Amino acid sequence: MNDLSPGNRLIEALDANDREALLSLSVAAEFDAGHVFHEPGDAIDHVHFIEQGIVSAVAVLQDGRTVETVMVGCEGVTGALAAAVPQIAHTRNVAQAAGVARRVEASRLRALIADRPALRDLLASYITSLQAELEQSSACNALHRAEQRFAKWLLRCHDRVQGEAFNLTQEYLATMLGSQRTTVNEAAQALQKSGAIAYSRGRITVLDRAALERVACECYRAADTFRWSPRS
Repeated sequence: MNDLSPGNRLIEALDANDREALLSLSVAAEFDAGHVFHEPGDAIDHVHFIEQGIVSAVAVLQDGRTVETVMVGCEGVTGALAAAVPQIAHTRNVAQAAGVARRVEASRLRALIADRPALRDLLASYITSLQAELEQSSACNALHRAEQRFAKWLLRCHDRVQGEAFNLTQEYLATMLGSQRTTVNEAAQALQKSGAIAYSRGRITVLDRAALERVACECYRAADTFRWSPRS
């Protein structure tokens, strides 16, 4: 079982003075599964340092198809680039698991990091890790089998939640993976048959994490090289 303590790892990595300065600008914000933080084209006026829960950045195509590009949990912050310069969202940011975050106005965060180089460098390092994840995801979505990508995605969720079970419908999984529901169902059945997971009525329980890791593509293990991986 995972043992993720509440709190955001970026904030916790700051020294006491920088942490206090950042927290003084923030407010606690709870969110439910399915909450949309912003849609493509929206101005990113606030960023959210996630303490609990999972938020996905989802690319939305003109024909309505979607695929997840980045997943953020307690290791990161949504709308990270808005900490550097004003930003317009290119993806939909949506919560896939309910949680709580520290919400900060983007313009005030930009003003703060101008005077605090350690905070600026920390966020720059995190943004670099996101870029690496995006580049890896491009190859993953193009080249790896659905079962491999599904196992990788479940592991990444498992890294970011308390406990072994989470609610994810086939429709939602298809949306995140950019696959047909039938493809997701086949992948889920294969993982269940292997004993890696139990899946019933939209609820997935991780039974054998090691088995999931054996099925997952190399992209999951590549995340160990990203500085702000939740497993670091």
